[in-house]
Amino acid sequence: MLVNGVWKENWQPVQAQDDEGRFIRQTSSFRNWITPDGEPGPTGQGGFKAEADRYHLYVAYICPWASRALMVRELKGLQSLIGVTIVNPRLTDQGWQFGGFSGAEDDALNGARYMHELYTKADAGISGRATVPVLWDKKTGTIVNNESADILRMLNSAFNDLVDQGPDLYPSDLADDIDALNAYIYTDLNNGVYQAGFASTQQAYDEAYLKVFTALDELEARLSDGRAYLFGDRLTETDVRLFVTLIRFDAAYHGLFKCNRNTLKSMDALYAYMKRILALDGIAETVHLDHIKAGYYSIKALNPGGIVPAGPEPI
Repeated sequence: MLVNGVWKENWQPVQAQDDEGRFIRQTSSFRNWITPDGEPGPTGQGGFKAEADRYHLYVAYICPWASRALMVRELKGLQSLIGVTIVNPRLTDQGWQFGGFSGAEDDALNGARYMHELYTKADAGISGRATVPVLWDKKTGTIVNNESADILRMLNSAFNDLVDQGPDLYPSDLADDIDALNAYIYTDLNNGVYQAGFASTQQAYDEAYLKVFTALDELEARLSDGRAYLFGDRLTETDVRLFVTLIRFDAAYHGLFKCNRNTLKSMDALYAYMKRILALDGIAETVHLDHIKAGYYSIKALNPGGIVPAGPEPI
């Protein structure tokens, strides 16, 4: 945890909790937007114009929020415009670390050892957690944004004058429906599995568990009519947001987070849907099961022995 720009305590998985033991997620610190002309976006300050090789993503393969940014980078063909650095999946006492794990990289751009060093580089007096993804501006040497929902929207549209390819993941005619389903999936499933895993009371766990499986049952029913994606035949950002939770479900959330009514593999429509998205060009490259398992099972509060399970079998 950073307090006034200084790392003060060992990393802890629970960011905050209410009086009933419910897990509460931290609000993101940096909310600027990249726009085609550099004008301000919906939040934050202006000056961040879409340019080739100006921006860089810091991500963890373990993290679903970071992985959805990676997915959109692939789907929109932005690989040559925006670089990526992968952090170590195992959270240390100082949070995310660079290097030291197969597939993890050193920070060649800024020479940081830990992610929190980039946060203090961007804001010397910052307090809070150093999370991923981070969208970094190489030109000004600062963090543009660390809110994955914003980053998805930026990557979907800001660079279209430079690389116009891939699906429009937030089409205007579906915007209201996308926003509504995003909110439901986030509250009850994306974040619901964390509320189950990090619950500190039986009541909080029971509430989260019920939300998770009610959402999965409703999504299973929605996809059982044979549609390819959540909104029919069009891939949207809601599919990206759902996929990153589904792909981690059997490997981490079913066991470690006690979301164990059933595996995702036993839900025919959802499992087929997950595999359909995994088969899209570039998406499999964003999924690394070794990082996912190593990262989640390194959380000492949930797995003090640090034993990483052998299964499940690769998809």
